[in-house]
Amino acid sequence: MLTVATDPAIGNDVVGGTRVYILDSHALVRTGLRELLEEAHFDVVGESGSASEASRRIPALNPDLVVIGAHLPDGTGIEICREILSDNPGLRCLLLSSYDDDHALSSAVLAGAAGYVLRQLPGTALLEGIRRVATGESLLEPGVERKVMEGLYKTQVSRRHSQLSSQELRVLTLMGQGMTNREISEETRFARATVTLQVAGILTKLGFELRG
Repeated sequence: MLTVATDPAIGNDVVGGTRVYILDSHALVRTGLRELLEEAHFDVVGESGSASEASRRIPALNPDLVVIGAHLPDGTGIEICREILSDNPGLRCLLLSSYDDDHALSSAVLAGAAGYVLRQLPGTALLEGIRRVATGESLLEPGVERKVMEGLYKTQVSRRHSQLSSQELRVLTLMGQGMTNREISEETRFARATVTLQVAGILTKLGFELRG
């Protein structure tokens, strides 16, 4: 359950009017986030508990920022974030995580998100992370995306029997270059649906479907 608290120092003049969409499978989390954000003068334009509903509503609602839970009934936060950004390249995405470790960091990088925040943080700290992303900042340190992706790639190619196929390694490399699923489709000439399936397969093989 999120702790709802606000801080006058957060900067209401900066975030006022910022349009936010909340995507999380837990209704209590969505309610807590909505209350937190609305008290801080964000404009919460919608929420949903499934990726399929979000994919229908987000283009019409045109939010500036989407806050995404790690797991939903029909996909992981990484997959959903990548699909959202493929169709809405100007959108900002922020992942909610239960863990503060390399796995959470790698998840944010693979998703193409601006970072992650811990769902169990006090409201003021959680809100500060959301505010920073809403105003165009990244919560990831400079150069961390390259280091994470190089580490994932090198781990695979150095194994005698890599979990990933040659095509999946190529897709992983392009993900590491910051390409969205749409851009990978254009680069490889694979169908968009094929790229989506390949990304899902890569995430499963690397263990990113197991944690929130």
